[in-house]
Amino acid sequence: MRERQQFNEEEKFEKIQTYVHENADKASYYVANEIASLIKTKAKTKESVVLGLATGSTPTKVYDYLVDFHKKGLISFSNVFTFNLDEYYPMHPKSIHSYVRFMNEHLFDHIDIPKENIHIPDGTLSKEDLRDYCQAYEEKITNLGGIDLQLLGIGRTGHIGFNEPGSTETSKTRLVRLDRVTRLDAASDFFGEENVPTKAITMGVGTIMAAKRIILMAWGEGKAQVIRDSVEGEIKESVPATFLQQHQNCDFILDKASASELTRIKTPWLVTECLWQDHLIKRATIWLSKKLNKAILKLTNEDYNEYGMGNLVAEVGSAEQINLRVFNQLQATITGWPGGKPNADDSQRPERAMPYPKTSLIFSPHPDDDVISMGGTLLRLVDQGHHVHVAYQTSGNIAVFDDEVIRFLDFATEIDTSDTALKKRSNEVRSFLSKKQPGQIDTNEIQQLKGLIRKGEAMAACRYCGVKEENAHFLNLPFYETGAVKKKPYSEEDVMITYNLLNKIQPQQIFAAGDLSDPHGTHRVCLDIVFKAIEKLVMERAEWIRHCYVWLYRGAWQEWDIADMEMAVPIGPKDMSRKINAIFKHQSQKDSAMFPGNDEREFWQRAEQRNKETAEAYNALGLAEYEAVEGFVRHNFNLN
Repeated sequence: MRERQQFNEEEKFEKIQTYVHENADKASYYVANEIASLIKTKAKTKESVVLGLATGSTPTKVYDYLVDFHKKGLISFSNVFTFNLDEYYPMHPKSIHSYVRFMNEHLFDHIDIPKENIHIPDGTLSKEDLRDYCQAYEEKITNLGGIDLQLLGIGRTGHIGFNEPGSTETSKTRLVRLDRVTRLDAASDFFGEENVPTKAITMGVGTIMAAKRIILMAWGEGKAQVIRDSVEGEIKESVPATFLQQHQNCDFILDKASASELTRIKTPWLVTECLWQDHLIKRATIWLSKKLNKAILKLTNEDYNEYGMGNLVAEVGSAEQINLRVFNQLQATITGWPGGKPNADDSQRPERAMPYPKTSLIFSPHPDDDVISMGGTLLRLVDQGHHVHVAYQTSGNIAVFDDEVIRFLDFATEIDTSDTALKKRSNEVRSFLSKKQPGQIDTNEIQQLKGLIRKGEAMAACRYCGVKEENAHFLNLPFYETGAVKKKPYSEEDVMITYNLLNKIQPQQIFAAGDLSDPHGTHRVCLDIVFKAIEKLVMERAEWIRHCYVWLYRGAWQEWDIADMEMAVPIGPKDMSRKINAIFKHQSQKDSAMFPGNDEREFWQRAEQRNKETAEAYNALGLAEYEAVEGFVRHNFNLN
């Protein structure tokens, strides 16, 4: 392991130089600038640059910036050679899943790199030719003087390239079998795990380690645990990324979310003296309670001292004072009145008592996120007399199985057997679907039919929950409508559709999905669009927005940390059953969802368990025992 150039006490558990940026965009810009600087420096001395490149969602923004630099005349790629990490096997280069196509679309088609300088593993070779091909791939790298800078992402298994757990640190370019977790993560891109190749060609760990400079990038909470294992854990073959601890010039470039499990960020009191502000005190006390399996009010001075928080006790005065302070803060987050309790003292409540009733607008990225993520709260708002609107931001059409389309067409044609035009359309759809290849984009008509299926399910759920039909708004934001997993960047049109709805409804409450672990990024984009629309309203000094609270919920993948929750809505057994029934209305997503992420349970099972686990966590801290709890964080936007 190399010695640090600068040693910071707070980073003492970290065995790899790690830099944390505000977000993925800023981190990507940082990486792109380093690559551009290397290319320009080499160009001055007429030297070539050898880059090792990665694919997947992680480096795409880096490539966007490099393309932008080139278009502005800031860099030329005429002196650059590239070697990609991997490729699925077998894989035709023109396939929509091919990394050849990925690299062309994201980088190579937009820059001046000579085509003969591009090297990507060939997924069309026969198995008999693979060994010689892989050896030749290694020799090409060596003959060019080795890789100057290698870009890496990281998989949930800790794989780098397609070097799965069990890969040795001396491994070279070769054919490998993919781990099931890796294939499950790729399933959405291939429209089902059964369509994901079981093998791939990859550079070896030894090939990667031979690079002169390595940058590993990771974004999002979904990568947080494997980042901690790789940066702070022991070197072991079961987490191939840990081998990077032995590299002399390797940096991890992270956003805040992917760095959230690092000791210096999650539990800074274990590594350094802390500035004890309210939120950190709350987080530390909850952590200590969980660590010792003791209710908050039972923690002692000795408990705090033993786990690096003696200075907190010294500042505040005693464990009892800290405990009571945090306990009261947690208790104040719990409310059965998510729209505010009318005619009650609201000074210690998360929501205002007035006005009553409120107009509440729930943004749902897909047509089922509202009931999956906050169905109990939605029901409570309706039951308590508030004017509840739901805005379904995207059609969700790509998540509908082809069989569902045929089922609905059969129903329609049976209703009117004399409608020859409908029969003809039905036969055309059947013919297309019977020949459709995995991942092939549907026709516009089929995309519309799939969107209508999901719209009908959302309307059924709204009716069940008591939301008026005229209060269900289907925005069909354009960024989503590509027919493929990959979406377009959002545009001003998406923002204006959202802005116009907000201005029309003028809610006192907005609920939006703050779940940034969504595996396809749709939630992240939808939230950005909502924020942009709100910013526009604030800039225009719309009076109503100044009095609107924005609450963020989490989606199907995870819940907020209790330390971050600012409103916790208890859900009783009856309302949990009602919530599950509302989720059941989304029949096309029942039993087997098109995009389950890395969790194979049905969405209602995930929602029920997550809500019950939140309730159990509150109970373990010494608060009241509930059946289930939905949590929210308030977003405070700048009104100046």
